[in-house]
Amino acid sequence: MAKESRNDRRVVRHERVRKTLHGTPERPRLCVFRSNKNIFVQLIDDVNGVTLAAASTLDKELKGETGYGGNKEAAKKVGEAIAKRAIDKGIESVVFDRGGFIYHGRVKELADGAREAGLKF
Repeated sequence: MAKESRNDRRVVRHERVRKTLHGTPERPRLCVFRSNKNIFVQLIDDVNGVTLAAASTLDKELKGETGYGGNKEAAKKVGEAIAKRAIDKGIESVVFDRGGFIYHGRVKELADGAREAGLKF
């Protein structure tokens, strides 16, 4: 029997949370994925199955100002960027989906950046 990886445990946590967490067109799901070197975030409408907006440390405008994407400063800038894109589309309130990651460090900084830029969750 193979040892269960850290990512396998994260996926199980994410599935458990996703049983009750759903995004709507009025209040989409703010889904976070954190890799070792980057952080990605999407606004997802689960009713229609579409991504409304996305941001990551690999975006051209963010990559120039953040440099390395695996730190808290870069995560905060991604949170501010997704909030700006959401507000431009008329979205003010979201449901936060931490993706099975602990609400700490980069995930928390992303959420704080999005809140400071005007998103409500």
